[in-house]
This record gives sequence, C-alpha cells and structure tokens, in this order.
Amino acid sequence: MYLIMPERNGEWQYDPGTCMAIQVYVKDHLLKDEKVLFPYMMSPTIQIGKFQNAYEEANLGYMKEHHIKMLRRDTGGGAIYLDDQNMSFCFLFPGDNDIFGNYKKLYEPAVHALEKLGVKNIEQAGRNDLTIDGKKVSGAAMTLENGRIYAGFSLLLDPNFEAIVASLNPNEKKIKSHGIQSIRSRVDSIRPHLAEEYQQMDVWEFTDYMICAFLQIDSIKDAKQYVLTDEDWEHIDQLVAEKYNNWDWTFGRFQQFEYELTERFSFGTITIGMTITYGKISNIQITGDFFGKKDIKDIEHALLNVRLKEDELIEAVQPFELIDYFGGLTAESFAQFLLDTRQTEQTTTGKKEG
Repeated sequence: MYLIMPERNGEWQYDPGTCMAIQVYVKDHLLKDEKVLFPYMMSPTIQIGKFQNAYEEANLGYMKEHHIKMLRRDTGGGAIYLDDQNMSFCFLFPGDNDIFGNYKKLYEPAVHALEKLGVKNIEQAGRNDLTIDGKKVSGAAMTLENGRIYAGFSLLLDPNFEAIVASLNPNEKKIKSHGIQSIRSRVDSIRPHLAEEYQQMDVWEFTDYMICAFLQIDSIKDAKQYVLTDEDWEHIDQLVAEKYNNWDWTFGRFQQFEYELTERFSFGTITIGMTITYGKISNIQITGDFFGKKDIKDIEHALLNVRLKEDELIEAVQPFELIDYFGGLTAESFAQFLLDTRQTEQTTTGKKEG
C-alpha cells in the first residue's frame, strides 16, 4: 500500500479543498492497480456528503463567526465536523477487493490498533460508525468509481464538542426539501479511553502510530511513499479551483428546496419565503408588518436568479435605499438576514496554528 502525505515542499496542507483534491486526483489518474493511504488533517471544516443540502446541514452563522469552512466530498453519508486536532484517513482499494460496503472490515485495522493502545469496548456499529461504549468516535463513507473503492473515516482523538454541536445544529428555519438529512449521534473522544501510558500522545504521534498499523510497518521511514510532483500539483490546483473551493459545487448542487425565515426588527417583522434552485433564488415572496414607501416587488425582482451567497445578495440590493422598503436595514444586514447569519451565540473556541 502506498502512502501519500498532503505535503507540498515539505509543508502540510490544511486547506480542505486541497486535501480532497489530492485524493480524487490520485483516484482518477495515479497508481491505478495499487492500494493507497491518505492521512489528512484540515483547518476547521464542515464536510458534507455528496447528496446533502449545504444550507440544511449546518449553522452558517456559527461557521462564519468561527471561520469554519464548508466542503462537499465525493462520497455519500452525513455531515461531519473536521479540524486540525483530529486525523482522518482515506483509502483506495482495487475494485475486486471485498471491502466495498463492509464497514466492519474497513475499520478492522483501526480497531486492532486502538485495542493495542488500551481502548476497550470498541466496535463497528450501525451502518458506518465506530463506537466506544456505544458512543461515536468515527464515521465512515465509501464509494465505487471507475473500478476503484474510495473509502475513508475520521478518528476523534480530541474533538471540539462545542463546534460539533453548534456547527451541525442549524438555526431554527423552515426548510422543506428532498435532501438526505444527517442522523446525528452522540460523540465521544478516543483519548480518555487510551491506556495511561498513551494519554500524552499528541495528534502527530497518534497519526504515525495509526499509519504504521494500516501499512503493517514498524516505522514511517519504512513506508512506500509516493511524493506528488510539480505536474501533479498543477492538476490538483486546477481541481481545487474548479471544484472543491468552488461555491457552485458546495452550495449550488441541490436541485430545489424551499427556504423560509422570519425575524423581528425594530421597525417590524419580515418574513421571506424562497425557492432555491441550484443555489439561486428562483422564486421569492417578502411579507411582514413593516411600513414601506416603495413596492417590495422591486426587491423581490432584484433577487431573482441571484445565488444565495452573501456578496452577490449585497450587490443585488445595493442600488436600493432599503429604508424606503423596510426600515433601518443596510444591504449587508439584509443579506445576512437572508442567510440567517446575523445573530449567533457568542462563544469562543480554541484553534491550533497550522
């Protein structure tokens, strides 16, 4: 099995889109008949499944306030929170491997490795989870594409419980859609379950240990590594720009959903109902008990076919004096209202420099 580290010129890459693009590029173009292991750790990110509605799965206000990014992966499953305190692992297997759909077998090397660190009562549970004493410490996903099995899971060594709960718990809004909703389970940390002699393991030591377990080697120096070339990075950079760090891939893939929100302002209540088609406002109605000098249909018309993206919403209403339609709203505060990002609970989270 080859090991590919997400490193460029010797530096670890924390950008979520880059981490994903490395894996997909290799899957589609390199080491066709080989097994491959990709460890990755990224800056705080909500990673959603291929078939999920980004607006439905996350608290965008909390994410904006705490600088948490959004990333859509190429496999199904639910939304998860990833950061730079916990390592994730992805694998490529030849299509004739009997691991496809067998999450127990996928997790097997991790289970054995964690048991050697003193972890007890660890098992694969449900459809695709890994649990300790019935609490989730990992979620896995896999897909079969072009004759290769692409699979992966995270291992929650030191999860940020506040961020997990807050970022994966959308603000109260009425969203009706045909999306696949995440089934959120209680989560736990692996660290408290480690034997005493391993309690001080940092995330890098833990990662090296797990890599050696997956590759069945004694030292990272013994790993069969593929180092990405400058030509590889050119293709990866292109994939990052065109897909994983592209708003349309992350937010605009969902065909259609209905989105409604209400807020009480000093000048009255505004209720907005929208139909969103591939990330754009295809229908909108604004109602409320506010007083306006001008016809609200001007604003509704200006927002048609505009992407549900803050800078584009601001640009659409910037030409209008919103006080003539509602009251004391700026273009910025109106856009944040549409995205439900105006008010979030004031909290503090820690972040490791990376």
